[in-house]
Amino acid sequence: MENHFFVAVIGAGPAGLFGARELANNGVRVALFNRDIKAGGLAEYGIYLAKHSMKEGLRKQFRLSLELANIDYYGNVSVGTNGDLTLDELRSLGFDAALVSAGAQGTKSLGLTGEELEGVYHAKDVVYYYNSLPPFSQRKFHFGKRCAIIGAGNVMVDIARFLITVQGAEEVTAVVRRGPAEVNFTKDEMKHLIPYLDLGEFDREMERVRPVLETIHQDLEIGRHKILDSLAKADPKTANAKFHFDFLASPTAMYGENGHLTKLEVEENILTERDGKTSAKGIGEKRTLDVDTVIFAIGDQVDASFGLPTEWGEFIKNKEPKFPVEGVSYETNTDGVFVGGWSRKASEGLVGYARRDGVNAGKAVLQYLGTKSPANLGTEAVAEKLKSLHKPIILKDDLKRLEVVEAEEAKKRGVDFFKFGSNEEMLQAMGLIETA
Repeated sequence: MENHFFVAVIGAGPAGLFGARELANNGVRVALFNRDIKAGGLAEYGIYLAKHSMKEGLRKQFRLSLELANIDYYGNVSVGTNGDLTLDELRSLGFDAALVSAGAQGTKSLGLTGEELEGVYHAKDVVYYYNSLPPFSQRKFHFGKRCAIIGAGNVMVDIARFLITVQGAEEVTAVVRRGPAEVNFTKDEMKHLIPYLDLGEFDREMERVRPVLETIHQDLEIGRHKILDSLAKADPKTANAKFHFDFLASPTAMYGENGHLTKLEVEENILTERDGKTSAKGIGEKRTLDVDTVIFAIGDQVDASFGLPTEWGEFIKNKEPKFPVEGVSYETNTDGVFVGGWSRKASEGLVGYARRDGVNAGKAVLQYLGTKSPANLGTEAVAEKLKSLHKPIILKDDLKRLEVVEAEEAKKRGVDFFKFGSNEEMLQAMGLIETA
């Protein structure tokens, strides 16, 4: 393959960075566009805030991608219908292909009464807040003493841990649609939260749901083990708080006073089993929980305003791909536009999965390029277009400068890691805008 192919990669999380690396290692020039100033995506802004060594290990891998000479990085550039550039504007520059790896920036909404109340949030916004991603880091959140989290995955565990150990919540309840056997967190994550589980209350909850589990011949002990097996490696308790499970319950509404949340209404569920799959079904009986915070940890969907057609919260993929990889379609129905990572399948897997999916998306793009002649777009045309945006564009050297300043700041403060919580501070640290 000649060295004249030029591909736009949109989004610099794990899928975008490893997709860009796959292309660059095969002689393709890559322009990597990123909404945020920093690269890393959810690996930078989605992992629990205390996991410094894991994040640093990932940053090292990401730096290796960015060090490749034929990858150009353009941070602080949002692509989408409401962005700095639309996808069509970007494509009209003459790229040979585009790989969309912008994650799943949309949020799933259940459309319930009271979603607009102060104290009702989506998990992603909270995770971005505690990981210092602007502008979420500057938003005001009301985290009260009694909190409910809707969901039973690793994100629920992270947020419950944050509410208890950082925000001083006294009581956190995980509201779970199905039963204890269907919880979706790992033992390794649950060990951080399990010291706060009220074991007496947990036993009573298990007995409460026993009759429903027995109707589908589900053994209560399966769920009990799934949850309690992490007790053996439990973290030491550092706060005086209680964590509960409320199984077989689905949220139906939130109620408040003067715009502030006071109650969460839930409906009781039964379980049905079909083709080995367990589903929850409401029975019409409702009750309320007194809470001042509700956080929905129910997954994500792609941003419908990005500029690609969507269906069921996903970008539409070509069902009969010309360039499949391992039997998977990375193609949209727009010629030359591919999707990878959470842009291909929202909320699917963690960093390792996104990395592999990004690499495979890159392989699909390479197959496509093998059928084309290069348009020979020059980097000057891209630089000229970005210059016309009249805003600071972050390049690779700027990122290096920012890293140095933040490392010095961490040292000064005597902390493991430091990062600025606003774009203005980062731009000032890089010398791209003047200090106010």
